[in-house]
Amino acid sequence: MKILFIASEADPFIKTGGLADVAYALPKYLKALGIDARVVIPKYKNIKLRDKYSIIFKKSFTVPVGWRNQYAGIFECDVDSVKYYLLDNEYYFFRDNLYGHYDDGERFAYFDRAVLMMLEEIDWKPDVIHCNDWHTGMIPVLYKLQYDKEDFYKNIKILYSIHNILFQGNYDASILGELFGFSDDIYKDGSVELYGAVSFMKGGINYSDKVSTVSRSYAQEIQSPYYGEKLDGLLQSRANDLSGIVNGIDYDIYNPEKDVVIYKNYSKNNLKDKAVNKQKLQEQLGIEINKEIPMIGIVSRLTAQKGMDLIKHIGEELVNRGIQLVVLGTGDSDYEEYFKYLHEKYPQKVSANIYFDDVLAHRIYAASDIFLMPSLFEPCGLGQLIALRYGALPIVRETGGLKDTVKAYNKFTGEGNGFSFTNYNAHDLLYVIETALQLYRDKNLWKSIVTQALESDNSWNKSAEAYKNLYESML
Repeated sequence: MKILFIASEADPFIKTGGLADVAYALPKYLKALGIDARVVIPKYKNIKLRDKYSIIFKKSFTVPVGWRNQYAGIFECDVDSVKYYLLDNEYYFFRDNLYGHYDDGERFAYFDRAVLMMLEEIDWKPDVIHCNDWHTGMIPVLYKLQYDKEDFYKNIKILYSIHNILFQGNYDASILGELFGFSDDIYKDGSVELYGAVSFMKGGINYSDKVSTVSRSYAQEIQSPYYGEKLDGLLQSRANDLSGIVNGIDYDIYNPEKDVVIYKNYSKNNLKDKAVNKQKLQEQLGIEINKEIPMIGIVSRLTAQKGMDLIKHIGEELVNRGIQLVVLGTGDSDYEEYFKYLHEKYPQKVSANIYFDDVLAHRIYAASDIFLMPSLFEPCGLGQLIALRYGALPIVRETGGLKDTVKAYNKFTGEGNGFSFTNYNAHDLLYVIETALQLYRDKNLWKSIVTQALESDNSWNKSAEAYKNLYESML
């Protein structure tokens, strides 16, 4: 089976969010299952290449964008046995930032057509094209309207994955003619029209063979008006073709037994060494060195979506519960300033690190007793998966992938790998934190919950197998 995975970014080349992690890990694990999985992304200005990877120019061709013809260069690179194609056009992609440009609609209209044309140029025909998020949403539209009758392209199936329905790629209706050469028929019949705009994401949902998203709960949530961002009715109509497969994490990268950047390796059989990581991090950050103090970690974008307004509402109350709070991340300025304020007022209790550092992130996961992730919505979430892997018990709101991966501790059965609350309410969050802190005092009980967290299987092995089954169901 041959799969082409198309994304707007992919690790290790360039990354702004979780999609890049998926675009790296999923194809690698599919490859291990015997699937010929390949990846294509734009060749951005800030592409990073490690010494062990060599990028090779293959060929160039011309892509029509409305009445214009634009250059496309195909570069190829092998990463962990997976073949990556980087599509080059400096006019569109040689820019400091990946997104947020006035012509993003044109940039990804070009990319979507270039991807389809590239297949014939390299003479490689996938069984399934796996599109991801709005940036690739017009690929299913282009394929169904212009390519699937051509001999080379016949019988390719398309899966469209929604990673975050909030970002839809909505543009003025004039782009249909100007960028794609389409008449306005598909706008008038509603297949790409969304409240007066042309929506890349709506096109992707309507014209793909199947639709997926990144957790079972999120697949249900986006069929409701609260989460569906005006696409809930369409997703309800495609419910039989919609599935949710939770993302995994790469167990080669996140492994407390072998992680080279944490202070001391540990496993469920030697949890005392996890405490060494706490003491060393306390020392590094200049907060009170005491292994008995419960440490609460936050590694996150500091935005309302991530529940930062709840944390801000209870922040000082929380700090006065005898805990340490370690924060890493950037985001909205009011949250950044708030955590700086806490840090200045409680220098022995709070460490606010308003930047991002991957090494420090690993150390926070390894050191923390509790990991806080009270998101307003969370399609999948990676933070809680990494926290479980390192035995930092997650406290989450029951939404999306958080609900699917964190099993709240049950005092009657003794089962659970973390803690959760339902209503988006600061006092409910504080109540759950207080419950966890009470349990923390019982060292044997806490150890049993940490052990269950460490035994949770959130590897890509399970998720890749689910994707393999989904691909096979389409053929």
